Order: sequence, then structure tokens, then C-alpha cells
Amino acid sequence: MRVFLDTNVLASSIATRGLCSELLESIIHDHELLTCQAVLLELERVLVGKFRLPEPVVGGFLGLLKAEGRVVELRKNPSVLIKDADDIPILACAIGGGAEVFVTGDKALLDLGQIDHLPILSPRRFWLQLAGLEDPGKRK
Repeated sequence: MRVFLDTNVLASSIATRGLCSELLESIIHDHELLTCQAVLLELERVLVGKFRLPEPVVGGFLGLLKAEGRVVELRKNPSVLIKDADDIPILACAIGGGAEVFVTGDKALLDLGQIDHLPILSPRRFWLQLAGLEDPGKRK
């Protein structure tokens, strides 16, 4: 399955040990991780600035994402109204890259449910679906 992880999920996966780090590990081993340049740049800014992680650690993590995932290019932006306009090109990359699911902790995006047939799921809901504990067609 082609999975696009939003910046907040990736940041949580390195900053804390738990669901997001386990999810990233599972995706790298069993699925195809998609990302884009906008996510990588935002992730670097957040990890160095907000989380104050050392630059070599951040660089190593970004290198891992590039090596284990596929960096997709920006295509046509989806026609959707969302509060944070910075999310539009990220969603466009996910859709253009053929993602089968977009995983985020962003409530505004989660409230959309899907964009252009791309399901938007929380890390917990996606984890439950991967484990076969929740029906992929089920909504909230």
C-alpha cells in the first residue's frame, strides 16, 4: 500500500517512541512510504526549531526517509478549501503520487475524511486498519 505520512506524524515518529514510530517502521518494512519536498523541508524546520533535535540527527532521519521512501513531485493542486493553505501542495503531492491513504494528526484535515478519493486517517485509525481491527470503509 502507498502511504503518505503528514509532517506531524513523521515528527512524532522521531521525537517520541510510540504509535507513530511503530507506524513508520511498519510502513517502511511492509508498504511504500511516500513523501514530498514540502514535507521534508517543514519536517526539518520543526525538528530543529520546535523539538531542538541536533542537526546531524535530523539529517540522518531525512536521509532515511529519502532512502526508504519515494519523494513525489507536486502536481495539480486539489480544489479544496482548507484553513492552512500550506497543506494544499502536500495533499497534491499525495494525490499525484498515487497515495492510497494520507495519515495525519491534523484535525482540520481529518474532518475532511477524504479528498479526491484519498482517505485521510489518523495514525490510530490507520494502525487499527493495518492490524485488521477496523473496517477500512468505516467512517468515524
